[in-house]
Amino acid sequence: MAEPTDDPTGAGNPADDWNADADAMDDDSWDEGDSSVQDEVLSQDEIDSLLDMKGGLAGVGRKTGIRSIINSALVSYGRLPMLERVFDNLVRLMSTSLRNFTSDNVDVSVDSITSIRFGEYLNSIPQPAIHAIFRAEEWDNYGLLVADSNLVYSVVDVLLGGRKGTHAMRIEGRPYTTIERNLVERMIVVVLKDMRAAFEPLTPVNFSFDRLEVSPRFATIARETNAAILVKLRIDMDDRGGRLELMLPYATLEPVRELLLQMFMGEKFGQDTIWENHLANELWSTELQVDAVLDELTMPLRDVMELQVGQTVMLNYGPDSPVEIRCGGIPMLRGRMGRLGDNIAVRVEQRLGKSRVRA
Repeated sequence: MAEPTDDPTGAGNPADDWNADADAMDDDSWDEGDSSVQDEVLSQDEIDSLLDMKGGLAGVGRKTGIRSIINSALVSYGRLPMLERVFDNLVRLMSTSLRNFTSDNVDVSVDSITSIRFGEYLNSIPQPAIHAIFRAEEWDNYGLLVADSNLVYSVVDVLLGGRKGTHAMRIEGRPYTTIERNLVERMIVVVLKDMRAAFEPLTPVNFSFDRLEVSPRFATIARETNAAILVKLRIDMDDRGGRLELMLPYATLEPVRELLLQMFMGEKFGQDTIWENHLANELWSTELQVDAVLDELTMPLRDVMELQVGQTVMLNYGPDSPVEIRCGGIPMLRGRMGRLGDNIAVRVEQRLGKSRVRA
């Protein structure tokens, strides 16, 4: 049974009509708002582009989006142009030395040179691997060489007389034996010797082998947030080979940073030697005005304002008092006043401001 209404005319309750109209207006407005909200929602491709999810984990290409902002504090190795020349020499030297070391045809190439956080690199090293820590004695810091399992087993197979055309046997979960570690250590010593020769044209430095580690937890040579240079080398021995990765923290390269900023070997930090010699010759022939100061007198401003024409100012200078020679207000020389022919001259006896002249 229908409920009785208070409105006998059947016109309905005005309050109910108002609520219905308001609900209808809200529905229309929300529909319009939903369309605008849907227009502002980012698609999956836009989200991936913003977060740089399409770049993968390679990290070799140019980073975009939020990842580029996060890694903006990293110094690109492109700002150290001489490094590429050094690593090019290293590849050439390693190809010859490893060929003599293994008595096999060895081809060494550079896969990539990138800047990366040290902690991020440690977490991305595929295991198992051998981590060799070495020390740059002149720079008083450390570096890291990482040989992956393929390179370790390939070197062991080649040095122990394995057949050509067969891949090195790899047993998962087995730790490296003492023989394998010793053979890899011999290869690391050869690589460090080539690194010293590669840096020799730029600066003398000796890389000494420190220790071998199997776990990356014990191969920490810098803080996790420190930036470093990562060089990935590919070593191929006929149908065998692997990857050797060189990690140099920026703190290790800091003592030779100015040398690594050179665009070419022998550059003096952007200076042109021809222009430098020309400028030096012009400076030597430049005429300068020098002042011979007999004495200086300090007076109140009131006395200076009261000076009259013809008034005599007494100086504390005698015939044997030293004379100071200045150039641009800077004391340069000190001597004694005398006479040379018809001219008054100063005989130089002492040089002043040596530190300023050297600077």
